[in-house]
Amino acid sequence: MIRVEHVSHWFGSMQVLRDLSMHVPAGEIFGFIGPNGAGKTTTIRMMATLLEPDDGRVLVDGIDVVEAPAEVRKVLGFMPDAFGVYDRITVVEYLEFFAAAHGIGLGARERTVSAVMELTDLGPLRDRLVQTMSKGMRQRLGIARMLLHDPKVLILDEPANGLDPRARIEMRELIEELRSLGKTILLSSHILTELSDMCTSVAILEKGRLLAGGSVDAIGRTLKPERAVKIRVLAPPADVEAILARGPEVLSVERDPDGAYKVQYRGSDETLADLVDHCVSQKLRLLRVEPDQNDLERIFLEVTKGELQ
Repeated sequence: MIRVEHVSHWFGSMQVLRDLSMHVPAGEIFGFIGPNGAGKTTTIRMMATLLEPDDGRVLVDGIDVVEAPAEVRKVLGFMPDAFGVYDRITVVEYLEFFAAAHGIGLGARERTVSAVMELTDLGPLRDRLVQTMSKGMRQRLGIARMLLHDPKVLILDEPANGLDPRARIEMRELIEELRSLGKTILLSSHILTELSDMCTSVAILEKGRLLAGGSVDAIGRTLKPERAVKIRVLAPPADVEAILARGPEVLSVERDPDGAYKVQYRGSDETLADLVDHCVSQKLRLLRVEPDQNDLERIFLEVTKGELQ
């Protein structure tokens, strides 16, 4: 759905993108990750037709962003990390203004605005002044604005930035609902735990270069076949460590001070499922099974060096 092909870009004498190529498949929530200064915002601005590459090309739904930017904007919705709002108008007035800007006629405008307000749970706030809304509700308003012309592709730059925990959870649920409606979503964020829960695939960028791309599980297996999981057992028997050690592909077992058992094993998610089956067959009463460290965080730390441009 989005293709970046051998893109390079300079700001003056500084090269910020270096022969970057990546692919965002249709129907995915794609995590775009990298430290500050990695080139993420520059790449996103190119996808959104706000900046042209110096070399290479960017395609959205098969359309070149340089050759046909107006056509790209018909299939793309973009919410930057900071966007302006008109404080002294109501939610419905704000959305009607942008619906008109998209060329939606009077007959369809009211239906369209009502539909996006219902999808983003803004209906009860339709007559609320924008300046009185919380940060989380303003983010929802930005997504509602982005959806007015029913784009196929959505690009969200740091949508959870500055949100409280409840607003972050609600934002994640909304993004997953948009994917269920058939949208392709590119999501840039520094909150790796949230990305690992949502994203079907990721790309990791540093100093303008792609370091890794694909599903989190596939990248993790490529980098390091060994994985670790914490298992918490209710009333563990005396030989619990021996039982765990006999599990499939288990390399080591050690007990953490908090009472959980850290099991290192070699394999994939299927191996982990087999390990859980083994524990159940041995009458272990499992309370919790969780990664010892978030896989996406581990991958990020392994592939990046923390270097700035």
